[in-house]
Amino acid sequence: MWLLAIGAGVGVANVYYIQPVVLLVRGTFGIGSESASLVPAVSQAGYALGMLLLAPLGDLIDRKRLVLAKSILLVLALLATTLAPNFSVLLAVSLGVGLLGSLGQDFVPMAAQLATAEERGRTIGLVTTGLLCGILLSRTLGGVVGDLFGWRAIYALAATMVALVGVVVWRWLPLQPATANGSYGALLLSLVTLVGRYAVLRKALLTQGLLAATLGAFWSTLALMLAEPPFRLGAGVAGAFGLAGAAGAFGAPLFGRLADARGPAIAIHLGCLLVALAFILMLASPHSIAALIAGAVLFDLGVMAALVSHQTIVTTIDPAARSRLNGLLMTAAMIGMAIGALAGGWAWSRYGWVGVCLTGAACGLVALLRSLLPPSIPFASKEYAR
Repeated sequence: MWLLAIGAGVGVANVYYIQPVVLLVRGTFGIGSESASLVPAVSQAGYALGMLLLAPLGDLIDRKRLVLAKSILLVLALLATTLAPNFSVLLAVSLGVGLLGSLGQDFVPMAAQLATAEERGRTIGLVTTGLLCGILLSRTLGGVVGDLFGWRAIYALAATMVALVGVVVWRWLPLQPATANGSYGALLLSLVTLVGRYAVLRKALLTQGLLAATLGAFWSTLALMLAEPPFRLGAGVAGAFGLAGAAGAFGAPLFGRLADARGPAIAIHLGCLLVALAFILMLASPHSIAALIAGAVLFDLGVMAALVSHQTIVTTIDPAARSRLNGLLMTAAMIGMAIGALAGGWAWSRYGWVGVCLTGAACGLVALLRSLLPPSIPFASKEYAR
């Protein structure tokens, strides 16, 4: 399980290295802040496509072989990023890195299949801790390496780490045979069937998408905000905020245990509330580093609490469709994050940090409202309705 957690973190981190160094990218290509914010948005959009189009393959083919194939292609995409000669090429390869960065999520259904029913929430919580630490610490690593060696260097380092994960998977992780039959086209069509069939899934998709939008808005504009007065801080400091967010990520196993013991709904409500309160705190103290740090801890903790709980729900709906269901959940989250990055860039360019905080608070409050309302179609299973 620890190997799965590390693999998840290393895989997903590649989507987020760009966020703390977006200021350096702006300087390299001589573009404006709004254009520079397109790079993290494109990476997250590619990640959403990867979750929609590639993650479901884990039900159709052996998951170990899928992980190995994606690792090789991701290494090539990361190396191409280090050589991007202009902004247009960088956008194109960022889409590819995001698409293949869905590798990290392939480890979640692997963990769900290996775990017992009684410990599935805790196990998913552990792997999700690795996943979220990869997301958050990637910003720290990206900022530090970007400050010292330039933004291209982080992608060379990332290619090396992904290659090492591929070797570990090849050597130690077990094969996981396919759980679905048929063609790839039929597999994708089944996604529509799953969304239409399960109201609890639709509720999870919308709620987690709204919460993920706050991540996109915050992390895609943080480096730009810190570079302005009164802070005037560089990419390394922006990346260091990932440490604050990672502190919240270590609560994932606790929320997994809570989902095992009392059902996931309470953790989802709490997570939505924490996200809204975090942005209200940052809105009240826009020039306070302490408020920024506390806000990063609180809202990352809130998003994580809801994510673990939603993953516990969706991976239980249909054991034969775990890759597809987790893929749908993360597709919704990445679409939300990409929209949040675009909305955050727009709000920052017009209303500054106040606009970003208002965007995050609004998303958190709407997510809380949706989490409190029942699914549109009643469920026969009490386990899903909790």
